[in-house]
Amino acid sequence: MSFTYDHVGATRETGFCPPGFHPLHVRTRIGEGEDVFRRAAEAVMTWEMHRAMGVGVDASADRAATGVDVTVTLAGVIKAPCRVVWTVEEYRRTGWAYGTLTGHPECGEEAFVVERTGDGTVWLTVNAFSRPAKWYSRAGGPATRGLQHAYARRCGAVLRRLCAPASEF
Repeated sequence: MSFTYDHVGATRETGFCPPGFHPLHVRTRIGEGEDVFRRAAEAVMTWEMHRAMGVGVDASADRAATGVDVTVTLAGVIKAPCRVVWTVEEYRRTGWAYGTLTGHPECGEEAFVVERTGDGTVWLTVNAFSRPAKWYSRAGGPATRGLQHAYARRCGAVLRRLCAPASEF
């Protein structure tokens, strides 16, 4: 399968959105400290965050890496084939992005990056650009974009829960 868009890998550049696409940028505070960062990074890199959200994940590897094929299944019905286009694993920054393949209801790219700032705060940033590729995503119009924003916010909420100390529950 081939990518359904040009500018493959462009989510590395925060704020870039190709002409004709809709941008998405959602940043969520996950917690503080090295342990939270390491736990969040691992949950993102191993698909745990996505699975904890209740979406199906069928990946060709247990860990995100460039070239790994991933099919995300929403509501048990909508299949969204993607391929990881880049990863980053640095001292204070870890994550990856995937791009849409033929058959995905959207066309574009989405990145999930965990970062620990200088004051120790851990953030998840979901950065994406997309446009409808199927009739039903086009028919949804602004509601489809609203669902994408809700999905990005839910990523942050789920990751925060996964990384919270057991004493908080």
